[in-house]
Amino acid sequence: MAKHRRVRPTKVHYISAALTASVFAAGFGVAPAHADNGIDTTDVAALKALSPKLDLGTAAVASGVRAAAPVEGSPGKAAPSMPSVTKVLSLAKQQIGVRENSSGGGTKFQDWYSKSKRAAETVARDGGNRTAYLNAAWCAMFVSWVGEQTGGRTTIGWDAYTPTYANWFKANKRWGTTAKPGSVVFFSWSGSKSLGSIQHVGFVEKDNGDGTITTVEGNTGNGKVEQRVRPKSQVVGYGYPSYGK
Repeated sequence: MAKHRRVRPTKVHYISAALTASVFAAGFGVAPAHADNGIDTTDVAALKALSPKLDLGTAAVASGVRAAAPVEGSPGKAAPSMPSVTKVLSLAKQQIGVRENSSGGGTKFQDWYSKSKRAAETVARDGGNRTAYLNAAWCAMFVSWVGEQTGGRTTIGWDAYTPTYANWFKANKRWGTTAKPGSVVFFSWSGSKSLGSIQHVGFVEKDNGDGTITTVEGNTGNGKVEQRVRPKSQVVGYGYPSYGK
């Protein structure tokens, strides 16, 4: 069995303060988003600095995520310039072994995202500042980076917050429960099927036909990119980019 990620109390996890249907229960009893094992401890002081608009003393309702508007374009019909599944998975697999530093940062995925147009948009949404992404959990940034580098941003999407990322696919009617090569897979370690429970994201490489899927994920293991085998019971759902030929 693949090892789980160690707990890092200082690792900052992005929270979407603008979502009116919050995914966090009182006192942040629900695990923070997009950690590999779903149990990373979030530093409250760091969270306040990251998202000053978030009231940490208010009990929130864990009732899912409001539908989000498309980030840029729509993952609908594939344009001729969209990358192929093979191209996307090939680039993702080339990153296997890339790891973060001892502070939970230092990856090219975090560096790219912090400088991107999308970072400005998510800072406006969540509060905080761009530099906070440099040490934030980066599984969604990894998926976003692959989309950017392959020319598939408008169909793969980009975000740093996994529930909102998943909801982008759902809002654009590109969401389902069937594993397909190249689909973007969203996990909840509890087995919940609620978008608000999502804690991690990666790419599906293949359905193994035995109740498991082979994936390529960032921010997994001990903070690196790895190929993993995951049980489908931990999958909330899949986002389906519209790939080219």
